[in-house]
Amino acid sequence: MSPLDVVDNKVADTQRASSAYVPPLQRTEGQPPPIAAHGGLSYMSFDRDGDAGTAAAIEDALAEIAEGESQRVTDEIAKAPPGPIKTKWGLGFRDYDECLKYIRQSNSLKAPAGGVALPLPYTVYERPTYSVVPSNAVWRDPERAEIAAILRTNERGNRRRDLYFPQVLRDARRIGEYYPGLSPNSPECMDRLGVSLAHIESKCTNIYDAAEVERVYYPEIEKLLLDFFPDATDALVYNHDVFDKDYAGDRTEDQDSNNPGVNANYANLVHNDLNDNSGRVRCRELLTRNLRNFGRTQHYTEEEADEKMSRRFMSINLAKPIETVEQFPFVLCAWPSFADQPYINNYRIYDDRVGETTRFTYRPDHEWYWFPQQKPTEVSMLKCYDSVTDGSVSRWSFHTACVDPTAPADARCRRNVVVRSFVFF
Repeated sequence: MSPLDVVDNKVADTQRASSAYVPPLQRTEGQPPPIAAHGGLSYMSFDRDGDAGTAAAIEDALAEIAEGESQRVTDEIAKAPPGPIKTKWGLGFRDYDECLKYIRQSNSLKAPAGGVALPLPYTVYERPTYSVVPSNAVWRDPERAEIAAILRTNERGNRRRDLYFPQVLRDARRIGEYYPGLSPNSPECMDRLGVSLAHIESKCTNIYDAAEVERVYYPEIEKLLLDFFPDATDALVYNHDVFDKDYAGDRTEDQDSNNPGVNANYANLVHNDLNDNSGRVRCRELLTRNLRNFGRTQHYTEEEADEKMSRRFMSINLAKPIETVEQFPFVLCAWPSFADQPYINNYRIYDDRVGETTRFTYRPDHEWYWFPQQKPTEVSMLKCYDSVTDGSVSRWSFHTACVDPTAPADARCRRNVVVRSFVFF
């Protein structure tokens, strides 16, 4: 049988299903359904003998490829005439410099004080997508070489379904000018916009030493979070990433030793790390299985985790530079400007789990913020998940990195550490 001959209209096999934790899909009140496989149902529902739905996800990935829509979009972009591409959301550009030229010639894109207008990369593919992570055994299995070749070709095509769109970025330190009385350094800002800014004087001297980051920096951030959110009862920092394009040392990632390595690439697509499902699944994995946790060991029973997660909890990413950021700063989008927009699921397929991240298509009224010249004592904070679904608070932000066109040609690329955390109330 061809690897593309997969079963259509699959449903969860409740007879064979294990005791895998299946999160309820808890959409924000008033939000449209996500653009997702199986109506947004978690792949944990398709668990086969403890594989957490990974086999079903690979089958669905192959079926999506076989349908040909992703290749059609890729070809449509590739064959479009030179110049801007007209989309249903606005003009998009294949090339950063081309989009930047358009911005500079436009009379309608004017940045406010402290802000900047520049190209940001969005997907134009409004279908769920799949990415098989490098550690997945499928890449090294000779019996699945044909499947791996199909998946690899698709992976190479993912970026060809993205376009640059013009956006105006505001200075996040001036949030009070756009929301009178709202300080960017407050939990109220996080609740309202999904972004905020904190201050730290860290004693961590070497972000390239994973052991020092875990020993020194993790507790510092946990204290920062508990101080920042007065109603919080617990904060857990569970992993981190280091970004430095120009790093000359060993970049090797070693998950077994809790070493994330050093990233040479900066995020180059508008996205969020979690969604309605994965926010709950990732929290549960940490509490009950201590899965991929670089921080304090967790020993919760299923019942204790149920109790802890029955109250409000959030996932917060925090980014701190080791020197003033000159190039490739983080940029963050405020929740109110996309709260009514469906997110697009991207499934990251591991051997033992299917992670869910989200992507978004362009809208001209997305409300973007940046922290120009972010200092080593400044920590930018973005919400990746909030368990509150009644619409009273932000659920998440989405974000990317950008090229700062105002920076000098010899500006140093961003060197920073990003930690991921859960905060419990």
